[in-house]
Amino acid sequence: MSEQLILELRRGVIVLAVLGALREAHYGYSLRKQLVSLGLDINEGTLYPLLRRLESQGLLRSDWREADGRRRRYYQLSLQGEATLETLTEEWLGLVAMLDRIVGES
Repeated sequence: MSEQLILELRRGVIVLAVLGALREAHYGYSLRKQLVSLGLDINEGTLYPLLRRLESQGLLRSDWREADGRRRRYYQLSLQGEATLETLTEEWLGLVAMLDRIVGES
């Protein structure tokens, strides 16, 4: 049961983590590699649909680039994505402070 709860908790922060990482342009695999290196294990089956959804919501922009002889789709925050990241970060910090008070009391 606790594994499922941990997965649910982590799912709640994936959007914030992806938006934060995309302040710099990444293609899907390089983004996944960076997130995994920072401790957020995310599989391709979660990441790629999320990237497409965030782009369709106007939070990301993308373009095709040639790199190492291969065409790759690079994603980066749009202006709307930057504003959303700022809002979500403020909300996250407030939630962390509130949870620290609640959990710290027990």
